[in-house]
Amino acid sequence: MNFSIKDSPTIDSVGVAERVARLQSRSIKKESKVEGLKLVLSMIDLTTLEGKDTKGKVHQLCAKAMHLHDHYPELPHVAAVCVYPSMIREVRNVVNGSGIKVASVATAFPSGQTPTRLKISETKYAVKEGADEVDMVISRGRFLRGDYNFVFDEICAIKEVCKDVHLKVILETGELVTLDNVRIASDLAIAAGADFIKTSTGKVQPAATLPVTLVMLEAIRDHFYQTGEKVGMKPAGGISDAKLALQYLVMLRETLGEDWMNSELFRFGASRLANDVLMQLEKERTGVYQSLDYFSKD
Repeated sequence: MNFSIKDSPTIDSVGVAERVARLQSRSIKKESKVEGLKLVLSMIDLTTLEGKDTKGKVHQLCAKAMHLHDHYPELPHVAAVCVYPSMIREVRNVVNGSGIKVASVATAFPSGQTPTRLKISETKYAVKEGADEVDMVISRGRFLRGDYNFVFDEICAIKEVCKDVHLKVILETGELVTLDNVRIASDLAIAAGADFIKTSTGKVQPAATLPVTLVMLEAIRDHFYQTGEKVGMKPAGGISDAKLALQYLVMLRETLGEDWMNSELFRFGASRLANDVLMQLEKERTGVYQSLDYFSKD
């Protein structure tokens, strides 16, 4: 099967910037803010993707995922814990039965610079180890030279391996240069069977931005209008404060509507965001800001 870019619209970057500015001007207060912050927590993929990751660090992250703030029992748990494939079993052993998903990166994350057969092998390993979700990276070099069918076929091959395991396709938008490329890559990934499209690995700057996310949300919207199929969205990288996260929720609500306002269809890829959300919730509850020293760093 081939992919054609003919149906991907040209992006009006000025129009995107203006819409983002309007959405950023929205203000959320009091009860609505608290509910929004809780929703943000429930959408976080709590992530550690470092070469220095150890079993102890991963166990600590899992404990945080399940017990964000024991003094605030009404808080939801996060959506998932995301790790390298070698740590999947450690996460599975700790979070089993909690409702928290086990997510893993694959396909030579973050560069994607290995042959397709090795990407398939790594994905098979992640699925065998017990991942509920796999975050793959596209081959940006092949995409940027216009080899869209190669990228399309590679995503299809990984999706075939994943079967019922949710596949999130990372576009690495910071390397795609233009919003037109972001739209083409979004359409391509969706057509190839992505369950989610994701902005970034978090290893390249710029990572997630509101303009890029809007373009990706519009691709999801247009696909839904054409087919009735819902695809999820995951901005990742650089989202570390609660105010910005709420702006993403406003954009999500205004672009895709209530049906996408849940962790089944929207996630934040983040490692530091949870702490700032907790601080803001405590501020709303007690009237005073808490010190970061009251929250675990990982």
